[in-house]
Amino acid sequence: MAKVSWLVLIPPVAFLALAGLFFTGMQRDDPDALPSVQVGKPVPPLTLEGLPGKPGFDPAVLQEPGVKVINFWASWCAPCRAEHPSLTALAEDGVPVYAINYKDDPEKALAFLDELGDPFAGHGVDFAGRNAIDWGVYAMPETVIVDGSGTVVHHFRGPITQRSLDGTIRPVIEAAN
Repeated sequence: MAKVSWLVLIPPVAFLALAGLFFTGMQRDDPDALPSVQVGKPVPPLTLEGLPGKPGFDPAVLQEPGVKVINFWASWCAPCRAEHPSLTALAEDGVPVYAINYKDDPEKALAFLDELGDPFAGHGVDFAGRNAIDWGVYAMPETVIVDGSGTVVHHFRGPITQRSLDGTIRPVIEAAN
């Protein structure tokens, strides 16, 4: 009888372990979503410059009662253009939406707003991208929903579509009120 080496067990055991890890990772509510470490925590500090000719974004407003939406965007971002009607709809519903323009040329940002309209209650500019890093922003656009106590209740990555507006954003806003 031939003696079998214990080394032949390594590949099937490694496969089963890897399959178990993949299966466990897919058990999240949305396996495609990037989790945010900011959810459930107080908003990170903001140090913003203003966008010329537009109302400023005073970070103290995040501690005031009521839900607020903070949108990180840029004029060079095609998905930001696609989501703009959804942000306008939120603003028309009476939800205060604040803009943080990310690493953008102020003239191009103003041209973007002149062309598509300006639904934002206040504007800040993050020239260096430091605020985006502190807020856990990976790519444009990203939207953060803050409750009346200044706590992050949701972090939405990517453009807000009509589907995500109705299925995710509005329900989160209603629950946070």
